[in-house]
Formats: sequence, structure tokens, C-alpha cells
Amino acid sequence: MPLYRTDGVVLRTHKLGEADRIITIYTRTRGKVRAVAKGVRRTKSKFGARLEPGAISHVQLYEGRNLDIVTQVETAQHLPNLRGDLSRYGRAAVLLETIDHVTEEGEGNPAMYRLLSGALAELDRDGNPLVVPAFVAKLLVLEGVQPLLDACVVCGRPDRLVAIALHEGGVLCEEHRQGEPISDAARTALQQLFDGHVRHVLAATESGTALEVENLGNRMIEQHIERRLRSSNVLYQHLGDRGDRGGS
Repeated sequence: MPLYRTDGVVLRTHKLGEADRIITIYTRTRGKVRAVAKGVRRTKSKFGARLEPGAISHVQLYEGRNLDIVTQVETAQHLPNLRGDLSRYGRAAVLLETIDHVTEEGEGNPAMYRLLSGALAELDRDGNPLVVPAFVAKLLVLEGVQPLLDACVVCGRPDRLVAIALHEGGVLCEEHRQGEPISDAARTALQQLFDGHVRHVLAATESGTALEVENLGNRMIEQHIERRLRSSNVLYQHLGDRGDRGGS
């Protein structure tokens, strides 16, 4: 049908002409979609913040040959805290950029949509930095990637595990170390995230370990997509200026 409705998370936008924008949105039913939002840059636009990156909206679109056209937008889920807190919004930007890189246009994946929208809602709720690695762990599982975290991927040794390299398949012992260093506490937290014990990790992990796990999550997704995340660099520059990488 030329006209369709779906829920979607806005991933990114860029200007088109004097008043329009091209919106890249990850939808529940059609995966990633690119569409034109006509007149959205005008001050009297009825769409407003509902088509800004990170917004979760009900959208109605007209199916076009190259780009769809946004005809109606309503807020599906209010996220009032994301835009008022640069740390939360910076972490949200990491999630959005990640989804943009790992997905193709027109490939629907409801599980991926639920993961993204749920992670954004959790960030809005309390800003816990561990939301990012929890998201990464679930995304990698959806992508068919599950690193070995309880034994060295080279020799099978279960102790003195000191590093992790996603391209090698998981953690490594002292003898075979390469990739990123990892502490026992961070390795345990990552293992619990991959096992699905997200609530326990969010509640029980100390701030220093949380920072390490977040950093490792970012490095793992960068290794998976084989490129640097621009949003991650901006986020850590901001947090470094504040002298604090914990939750807000």
C-alpha cells in the first residue's frame, strides 16, 4: 500500500532544500526507512521535536520511489530527560549511530526495534551508563555474535583472563593477550549482560567497573562494525570535560 503507518525511532536527519529534512528512521515493521519531512524546518511546523534524533513516534508515510514522505507524526513515547542531559543524550546518540550502521534499509526486525526503543527509555529513566553495554550485548546476540567470556579463546584456560578481542571471539589469558585489557569484575559483568541478567548488572555494578564495561561495550561494537563511532568520541570528550563518566 502506498500509505502506511508504523512506530519508529529517528536515527538521524539532514537538511534538504530551504525547509525540508531527510529523516532516517528505524521502524517497527519495515526496518530502516529514509523519508522526506516537508517544511519541518519552519518555525510553525506541526512535526517539531517529534522528528528529532532519538524521538520515538507514530508515523504515517507515503511510499515513494526513492524516498518516502512523512505525512503525519505523533509522539509514541515521551522521553523528557534525554534532551535535558547531555550525558544521557550522548549515550542515546551512540545507540542511534550503532543501529544506523548495523541495519540495512527495508529489512524489518521487530526485535531490533524493541531493543533500541527499550534502551532509549531506560536511558531516559535513570541515565545508567551500563545501558550502553547492555544494549551492545543484546545487539551482538541478535547479530549472531556471542563472545566466549569464561575461558581463553586460544587455549581454554579458565583463569588469569586479562584481555578481550571480539575479532578473536572473546577473552584471552596472559600468555595469549591481545585487544583490550579487562578486569575480572568487568568480565563478570559482561558475562551477566550476555546471559540476560541486565537488571542485576544495572543495580549491582560499582561505578568504576561500570565505566570499564561501558568502554568495552563501545570498543566491541566498533570492532563489530569495523569503524569508529563519532558519537562515542563526542560523548567521552564531554564526559572528560566534566571529569565524570558515571550516570546522571
